[in-house]
Amino acid sequence: MPMNRIQFQPGLSLPAFLAQFGTDAQCEAALEQARWPEGFRCPECGHPQADILHVGAHKTFQCQACRKQTSLIAGTLFQSTHLALTVWFLAIYLISQAKTGLSALALKRYLGVSYPTAWLIQHKLMQAMAEREGTYTLSGEVQVDDAYLGGELTGGKAGRGSPNKVPFVAAVSLTPDGQPIYTKMAPLPGFTRPAIADWAAADLAPGCRVTSDGLACFAGVTDAGCEHTAIIVGARKPKDLPQFSWVNTVLGNLKTSLGGAYHAFDFAKYGTRYLGTFAYRFNRRFHLDTIHARLLVAAATIGPRPQPWLRLAPPG
Repeated sequence: MPMNRIQFQPGLSLPAFLAQFGTDAQCEAALEQARWPEGFRCPECGHPQADILHVGAHKTFQCQACRKQTSLIAGTLFQSTHLALTVWFLAIYLISQAKTGLSALALKRYLGVSYPTAWLIQHKLMQAMAEREGTYTLSGEVQVDDAYLGGELTGGKAGRGSPNKVPFVAAVSLTPDGQPIYTKMAPLPGFTRPAIADWAAADLAPGCRVTSDGLACFAGVTDAGCEHTAIIVGARKPKDLPQFSWVNTVLGNLKTSLGGAYHAFDFAKYGTRYLGTFAYRFNRRFHLDTIHARLLVAAATIGPRPQPWLRLAPPG
């Protein structure tokens, strides 16, 4: 059997990570580079020159033009944190490298923090991953399928009408020779043509050639300027449907990830975040050596995401 180049890529070892980011000074330098890759720019007036002050736990920049003071962590995902940057960077490494996901309980043990702190770190970073995924669209040949987060509650209603089930759509774009490139996943208010049309307008590039299993709602992709081919599945099994092999594989991997790492969560409230996190890792699966650096850039540029905001249901 040939070696799977994704599974056997070297990535970034933990000793190598600690050698690069084992001190607060190293982390501060990396965060400054991620936030201002072309050098400091005052967030108030855009001036490129600043005096460096040491008035707190983190470096502070005082603009030489307008005199505004800006902490290194102000305006980033790390704003107002009392944790050392080394703890945050280790969390970035662990969460970005975890192929099947990492629960808040596991993160608590790795970082040596309380469970509420681990939950907050996890959801802040997951939000950064999900928002970064929201900036991309799929193009070319795309397989789509309908699926659900959650399942029926004990003694509750089964099937599509279960109140514990959250509908979502999964899509995978393919190369000309049929290999998977990227995935997109998003919760829906329901499997209706308008809902699919809205999703396609946000997540698919116009002109996509979409293949679905014939569920009537998927015709909505044409309302967003995409082509649509419906293949009636009937009672056939997934192995007999090569047209959907990759979207079925990705959904299987998602199920393994959610069931193994998280077991259960508030599907309706946080579904977008968990699906976005899975897609973030999948779409960067060939770059395990740099995925932590990409997540750092996302965290440095996303802006603050305080706990009350994170606990609100996302806009949808």
